[in-house]
Amino acid sequence: MSEPATAAADADPRAVQRAIREEADRVLIGADDPLELLTIALLTRGHVLIEGVPGVAKTTMANVFARASGLEYTRIQMTPDILPADVTGTNVYREPTGEFELQRGPVFSNLVVADEINRATPKTQSALLEAMQERRVTIEGETLSLPSPFMVVATQNPIEMEGVFALPEAQRDRFTFKLTVDVPERADERAIVDRFDADPDLGPGATEQVVDPGAIEAARSVAAETHLSDPVKSYLLDLVAASRDHPDVAHGGSPRATLAFVDGAKARAALKGREYVIPDDVKALAQPILVHRLVLATDAELSGVGADAIVAEIVDDVTPPDLDREAFAADA
Repeated sequence: MSEPATAAADADPRAVQRAIREEADRVLIGADDPLELLTIALLTRGHVLIEGVPGVAKTTMANVFARASGLEYTRIQMTPDILPADVTGTNVYREPTGEFELQRGPVFSNLVVADEINRATPKTQSALLEAMQERRVTIEGETLSLPSPFMVVATQNPIEMEGVFALPEAQRDRFTFKLTVDVPERADERAIVDRFDADPDLGPGATEQVVDPGAIEAARSVAAETHLSDPVKSYLLDLVAASRDHPDVAHGGSPRATLAFVDGAKARAALKGREYVIPDDVKALAQPILVHRLVLATDAELSGVGADAIVAEIVDDVTPPDLDREAFAADA
């Protein structure tokens, strides 16, 4: 078993990401980009929404990431009959003592996977709102803090499938990123076949912890200190403003989306070994930050216009600052 990275040795976020990726690659194939986004979310105290058809390893990816990161992991299988108390917990009467005892729900974990979140009713979906924003829950008037780090990874089936409830705008906005997992390319699927043919029992349980909590906290500090110059700030503000002004959009990115650009771009720069953010860091995060936050105008929905196409158009239309890298590294 490999030794988890220590904060002293691996304050560099690149070491944290490399350790997680190499360990996850023992089980996953072709998941480098999703793992990078999950790592950025972990370093920025964010949450991730993963969409894909059944069977593309959405839940497995979250499980493997949690195990490699040393995070306590719980999975909540969302169904139409699950209640908010099944997520947060409740007070249970104990007959031997004649007293009520707090029974904490599965939300009390470092990494909570809300599997098929859009199969739960909106009332149950909203049970995660306070947890995701405040990192605490209120159970029958008592407010309890959640563990640190705390991260929600929700999976969902495409909204075109039957038996699903679209997430309300307030819920979607609390997810820092949304990523879509597609059916793998043939070469990757062949590699999956070969790997599981050689080891049919291979699964998340084969993943070992390679990062300790101290390393995560140290990497978070490094990411937070990454320099964000005024030109890059203006660029990300222009992107969010363009999402609000687009003719096919009724409601664009929120101020929470703007802050997601700030924190996410800093973390991405740190993962690339830079002490400063460049426009490419912002551009790379435009799709996962904006695509689930856009509320399309009625005409756009009827015309079949997709949010991903709108975000791509916005990125093409908004001109990034044309400066040398030294300018982004310099103090404002």
